[in-house]
Amino acid sequence: MSKFLFYCLPIILTSCINYGQLEVITNLPLSLEEISGMATYNDATVWVLEDKGNEDEIYQVNFKGDILKSLKVKNGDNDDWEDMSMDKAGNLYIADIGNNGNSRKNLVIYKIPNPTIEPGDKIDAEHIEFYYPDQKEFPPKKDGLFYDAEALFHHGNKLFIVTKNRSKPFSGEANIYSLPDTKGSYEATLVGSFTPCKEWKICQITSIDISPKGDKIIALSYGKLFIFSEFTWDDFSKGKMQEIDLGARTQLESVCFLNENTLLISDERTHGTGGNLYTYSLE
Repeated sequence: MSKFLFYCLPIILTSCINYGQLEVITNLPLSLEEISGMATYNDATVWVLEDKGNEDEIYQVNFKGDILKSLKVKNGDNDDWEDMSMDKAGNLYIADIGNNGNSRKNLVIYKIPNPTIEPGDKIDAEHIEFYYPDQKEFPPKKDGLFYDAEALFHHGNKLFIVTKNRSKPFSGEANIYSLPDTKGSYEATLVGSFTPCKEWKICQITSIDISPKGDKIIALSYGKLFIFSEFTWDDFSKGKMQEIDLGARTQLESVCFLNENTLLISDERTHGTGGNLYTYSLE
């Protein structure tokens, strides 16, 4: 094989992969294969984290795919980090809420100050601990596996969690919970529920975010977007829900608003696909 063909082959293979309506910005760093949450300060970078089995660190990555900075969360063990959200003051919230087996009793959200102004390589976190008031068994029976979660956003002075349904048979229902955004231990409030769709491969919610103006909420699944609008607080599911098939079937795990009409989306790198940062226009 010629050197030219050797170097071009990965590009050719990548171009053959169907990412549907998503536009690739960049390949994400090879060292970060399992990105499960991200947030942006609108500075042509994203802050990302990885899920279970990875470091207790967050990473700043630019739109060229370079890691600019990494910060160890000193008192924030990565049991299963699954999403990231930001408040108006610039604080970040790390959702250690992954619960594949529905058996965890140590669910927590880590609140850290704006990482862009942290001068060192470590950062302190406040603990926001919580439990689901309607979960009585750890784990429940197979038809009651409703307590995994990978989706978190912030609004007002509250955090909102949307669950990832793992029931067998799959019912599709996703629950919405809220809790305060300050350190402490809380019983989460069950706000409501909705059923995005009923095909388990592409209907489990993997990330969520709210627009800068607060008038749109975007929930991501393995291939679809669910856009909520015309809602009132706290149960946004009572508003209008629009379903968009992205045409991509990679392991889409993260979404955040870049601006009012543009989303940033990323996926995990699996089976030779994904590991990219994408944009998607809502216009």
